[in-house]
This record gives sequence, C-alpha cells and structure tokens, in this order.
Amino acid sequence: MEKGGAGNAAARRMARLASHLHPSTSQMEEVSILRGYNCRAKGAAPGFKVAVLGASGGIGQPLSLLMKMNPLVSVLHLYDVVNMPGVTADISHMNTGAVVRGFLGQPQLENALTGMDLVIIPAGIPRKPGMTRDDLFNINAGIVRTLCEGIAKCCPNAIVNVISNPVNSTVPIAAEVFKKAGTYDPKRLLGVTTLDVVRANTFVGEVLGLDPRDVNVPVVGGHAGITILPLLSQVNPSCSFTSEEISYLTSRIQNGGTEVVEAKAGAGSATLSMAYAAAKFADACLRGLHGDAGIVECSYVASQVTELPFFASKVRLGRCGVEEILPLGPLNEFERAGLEKAKKELSESIQKGVSFINK
Repeated sequence: MEKGGAGNAAARRMARLASHLHPSTSQMEEVSILRGYNCRAKGAAPGFKVAVLGASGGIGQPLSLLMKMNPLVSVLHLYDVVNMPGVTADISHMNTGAVVRGFLGQPQLENALTGMDLVIIPAGIPRKPGMTRDDLFNINAGIVRTLCEGIAKCCPNAIVNVISNPVNSTVPIAAEVFKKAGTYDPKRLLGVTTLDVVRANTFVGEVLGLDPRDVNVPVVGGHAGITILPLLSQVNPSCSFTSEEISYLTSRIQNGGTEVVEAKAGAGSATLSMAYAAAKFADACLRGLHGDAGIVECSYVASQVTELPFFASKVRLGRCGVEEILPLGPLNEFERAGLEKAKKELSESIQKGVSFINK
C-alpha cells in the first residue's frame, strides 16, 4: 500500500510539472489544471494571479521575467499566439514563488484568463522607424478588442493594465468592449503611462545631478508625443529650471520613444525600459490590491480632471483599482499652453478608439 501510494504521489507530482509546460488542449483538462491544488501540492506562495497577454514579444518577455520575480505574484499565466512553450519553459526555471503556465493561441485564451486578479496587455506590433503611433492603430486595436472580449468573459473583475499602443486609443477601445459586455468598471481599467514618468525622472535627474530614484516628476495628459505633458513646475524635490532646460526636458520626454526607435535603427522600439516601467506599475497595482496605503502613480484612466473622458494624471491605487483621481495642481503658463495642445490631439485619439468599436 505504501509503495503504491508513494508511486501515485510521484505520478501526480510529475503530472503537475508537465502541466505547467504543456497545457492540455482539452477544455476539461485545462480547467482542472487551473485549480489551486494542482498548481503546487503544498505551500503555494500567497499572492495574486497575474496574466501577461503578449508574453513572447519584445516587451512581454522581460515583463514576464520581472513579474516572475515579484513576491506578490503566486500564479503567472503567459499567453501569446507564438513561441509560448519556449518562453514558458525558460521563465519557469526561475526559483521564485510564482507558478508559471503558458498558453498558446486563441483557443487557450479563456483558460489563460480564468480567475486572474491582474491582466497586463503588452500584445501588439512594435513601432518601426518612420511609423507613427497611429500607423499601429488598425492592427493593435483589433488585438486589444479580442483580448478584452476574453477578459470580459473570464475575469471581469480583474484589474487591467493596457500597454498596447496607441494607449490614447486602446484604453477607450477596452472601455467600449467592456461596456458592450456589461462588465465595465472604470476603476479597474488603467492605461500604463509609467514609462513617461520613468523617463522624466531619469532626464530630470541627469540635469540636476540627482539619483533618478530620488526624483518624482508628474506626467499628465496621454501617452504619445505632445499629449505627454511633464509638470516640471511640480518636480519633487522642488527646483527651478531655465526656459531652455524646460524646453529641452519637455521635448526629450515627449520624444523618448522616438529616440529609442531611431537608436535601434529598425531593430525594435522601447521594449526593455517599457517592461521595467510596466512591472513597476503592475507592482503598484498589486500593492494596492494587497491593501497597502499611499500608492500613488500616474495613469491614463477614465477621468473628470478635464472635459475629456480619459486623461493621465496621478491616481491613488487600492483594493478596487483606482480609489481616487488626484487634481492636476497649479500649472505654469508653459504647462497650461501644453495642456491645451495635448487635449486637442487626445480628444481625436479617444474618439478614434470609440469609433473603432462602434462603427
């Protein structure tokens, strides 16, 4: 009896290991695999279930690696339409607490999403030299629509972080999909603009001779070109800039993505810094879900800060996602002029996203 019991236990352990790397295509078997006791026999790491959609891409791979390192993640689902077995096998070998499972192709999307607390969407094609964010629109808009339809069906209460560009349009697309499904909760849908803040902190730190980790620059508006508005008058620690420094910093922050695209000379866009920024924002969302207090980040969300339906500004994160949208605070003349320019372009991008779903 004991030998037979030990053999059965060993077989179950081997089946669990195999299920992480080679998910069954059978619907019933997939669902059974998702149960907690099948993830790990004992002592599964406490934490949240996170899915990365587009996990084999230039952003998705380093982002998945960073999420595997996050101690708040207990289960990490990696989904893409190509190359998932290899990426899953690679990341699953990391000796951190999160259990990793890969899902390949549209038939496995629902299984990838079932029961998730946080869904991160870096899926889509990257920008190439000479390509504007609008050039990306038709392809990435369709991808985001399909993924959000799956979210609405399988994990309607998840926090959703949208990275896929153009974010100014893809977040409104996601909102319209959720509205049609009857699952829309504006507090749970967040566009990731953290890379603009990361760049602003870095570039301002360079000018001031400070460690960028000690710098905090609010960046509001949107996530493309002139819609990116760094509020240099509100930099912490408090400081003053010359008009030349303001012009230089604002332009460099707004065009940071183009700087990387051109430097890579056709070999890609900002993937590594974007993955870092996305992981940083995802961690903030998880800490909010965990109940940590005082979690404030900039994000592109449904907002009443301006007359526009979506706008990026500081938000306080909590157990339900966005707990509070903070006011813009005082703007100087340069920032007020920038805000008006940003709103005009942002309005068009938002309408473009809404029209894509309602056409």
